[in-house]
Amino acid sequence: MELTETHTLPVPQQRAWEALNDTSILKACIPGCDSIEADGENAYNVGMTAAVGPVKARFKGRMELTEIDAPHTYTIVFEGQGGAAGFSKGSAKVNLEPGDEADTTKLSYSANAQVGGKLAQIGSRLVDGAARKIAAEFFKRFSAQLAGSGNSESVADAQDVASAAQESGGETQEKGKKSWTAWISKS
Repeated sequence: MELTETHTLPVPQQRAWEALNDTSILKACIPGCDSIEADGENAYNVGMTAAVGPVKARFKGRMELTEIDAPHTYTIVFEGQGGAAGFSKGSAKVNLEPGDEADTTKLSYSANAQVGGKLAQIGSRLVDGAARKIAAEFFKRFSAQLAGSGNSESVADAQDVASAAQESGGETQEKGKKSWTAWISKS
């Protein structure tokens, strides 16, 4: 399976790069993502649930960032196991460059993946469709996250507001409440 797309992000290139390397933002934006945890330098363990046609499974995998040229490009190498559902492995080349409009970034990527097990048996059209759907949802959430946050601490700030609200019986400042509500609606 091959997937190549280009998206315009509503932030400058450096901010887009920072967001693409912020695990809390990625976790909030990747559909079905349960966890992203560091596993060495530029490597992460990922847990997510995905449905491809009639096959729904929890995948555990690893992704590693290689060929890093900050804030311009990197390659993501990934592999995942979904038990009886099968496996996936592949890579994605991600490129960032200044957008056509001020303070925007053009993100383009080219991904190649292989699947095996039940996933391979359901057909490439369903697998391709599911991959495109997940990618579209990721970029929808990612763009919304970037448009709604001025800095990389926004997700952490929203979580702090929620924690403070729980500890104080639900009372929050109006500004913090709006931030938390906006963050939940994006995930």
